[in-house]
Amino acid sequence: MTMLERLAAAFPGVEFEQVLDPPQDVAHVPAEAYVDFVVAAKTAGFDFFIDLCGVDYLRRNPRFEVVVNLLCLDPAARLRIRVGVAAPDPTLPTITGVFPGANFYERETFDLFGILFSGHPDLTRLVLPDDWEGHPLRKDYSVGSVPVRFKGSPKAT
Repeated sequence: MTMLERLAAAFPGVEFEQVLDPPQDVAHVPAEAYVDFVVAAKTAGFDFFIDLCGVDYLRRNPRFEVVVNLLCLDPAARLRIRVGVAAPDPTLPTITGVFPGANFYERETFDLFGILFSGHPDLTRLVLPDDWEGHPLRKDYSVGSVPVRFKGSPKAT
């Protein structure tokens, strides 16, 4: 039985698919099984944490998604874990207890998307100043505008 077959048997609510560029397996994990699935994936051999990021789909339900990429070195395999996070309360448990390297990735995702990671040891802003309002990678975040004058163009009155 392969690593993925063992994970699929242990988590019947998880949907698996395979993508080809780059070749890897993708697991669509319910939020309530997120940490348990990550622990099981690590135990199964996906013990190298690559990264974690957020995605905002704005008009989809659930609106947000957290994507975790894991690697198994022997045999060489990749696993992408995708977890939907609802918009009214975008909260997901932290995986820093499983992969300490997820610390700064979760902080960045909180900072830029506003997704909270419950149980995180230091969920503070990482990229933006502490007094910044909002989360700039959300698709409904106002980008504002700065007038640009090009050389040789008539001046605005």
